[in-house]
Amino acid sequence: MGVQCVDCVREQAKGERRPVTVLGGRAGADKPYLTMAIIAICVLVWLGEQVSPRVFQEVAFAPALGPSEPWRLLTSAFAHSPNQIMHIGFNMFALWIVGGYLEQMMGWARYLAIYLVTALAGSVTWLLFQPVDPSDPGAYTPIVGASGAVFGLFAAVIVLNRHLGRDSSGMLAIIGINAVLGFIIPNVAWQAHLGGLVAGALVALALTVARSRRSPVIAWAGILGVLALVVVLAVGKYALSPTGLLPLG
Repeated sequence: MGVQCVDCVREQAKGERRPVTVLGGRAGADKPYLTMAIIAICVLVWLGEQVSPRVFQEVAFAPALGPSEPWRLLTSAFAHSPNQIMHIGFNMFALWIVGGYLEQMMGWARYLAIYLVTALAGSVTWLLFQPVDPSDPGAYTPIVGASGAVFGLFAAVIVLNRHLGRDSSGMLAIIGINAVLGFIIPNVAWQAHLGGLVAGALVALALTVARSRRSPVIAWAGILGVLALVVVLAVGKYALSPTGLLPLG
């Protein structure tokens, strides 16, 4: 037992190293609170869709809406089909399994970054295969779902586990099965899965390089680099459309 002044404790804390994860990120809480928060948001949005169709209409992404409402590229990743409970059920189960694992491994900041970047990459990759001309009815086909981000996390697990000498055979099997199902089950945006996978692998690769060289700057440079590439692809898609690039914003 003893008494310490507040200033003494503060000065002592300055000299202590903050705990970090195995990948050099800032360690978070013992429980995957960020993963739980993302799941809660998705569930609340889905419940809102049950109450009013307007919720789906306000957050879903359609190619023709991208130039005027670009935030839909990201908000659509927090919504799911209101008529298919298995859609949100599978995505949230997968997110809980891999999300909690990665959150503890990467730290909450890097984990949030990879989730958002891969979610955006999934939407943009799907966009690349769609018509964007407002005069084309297909340009108003909506997309929702967190699967782009989930597949991005799948890829990150494989890359990071390989770097750390851990087994990922089970994850490879899951990706293979879902890749086949994407071509068998109708209305599955396999393009979003592909975009998320590639983006997740690239970001995870940057994290492994950052760990090897003990340079957090490399990790964030990699994350921002993938984000920049995704944005360029989206802008390029609209710029090369028959109607030209519409103002983003």
